[in-house]
Amino acid sequence: MSKKAEDELDVVQEMERILASADSKGTSLITLLQEVQNRFGYLPREAMIEVAKAKEVSPAAVFGVASFYNQFRMIPPGKYPVKMCMGTACHIKGGNAILRVWETKLGIKEGQVTEDRTFSLDRVACVGCCAMAPVSVVGEEIHGNMMPTNVDGILLAVELAEKEERRQNARESDSPEQD
Repeated sequence: MSKKAEDELDVVQEMERILASADSKGTSLITLLQEVQNRFGYLPREAMIEVAKAKEVSPAAVFGVASFYNQFRMIPPGKYPVKMCMGTACHIKGGNAILRVWETKLGIKEGQVTEDRTFSLDRVACVGCCAMAPVSVVGEEIHGNMMPTNVDGILLAVELAEKEERRQNARESDSPEQD
């Protein structure tokens, strides 16, 4: 079985669990899509097909709803999702300029993912840290009082963390198995 077929099977099996735990008939389509995205980080095609079957609507109708709301992703996020806050405070304090720096440094536009799937970049309405505006969130880490020059430091920290993770994985794979 190919990797793609295995991934599709995994999605379908996980969808069976999600739909079994939710009242798929009584739960709104948007709520179901939110649950799916919370589980996978995005809306896989196979998952939207399963939601369509459960809701007894066409896959096109599900895709139409998912593509209408900007809260839903159709592609997997990067390992380090970058979210640039564009709430009022962040916007006024230069959030757009920092977003442009992220785009330049990552070589992608908002809503995209780097080729190596390390980073994704999104504009978000508010992260709730207005006193620290402007704010970027990288992974789960909040970076407040952002300035354009902070982007390089954050990217360097991620690069160093990735190198350390690779070293750790190499050490673990070199050590003998213990029973």
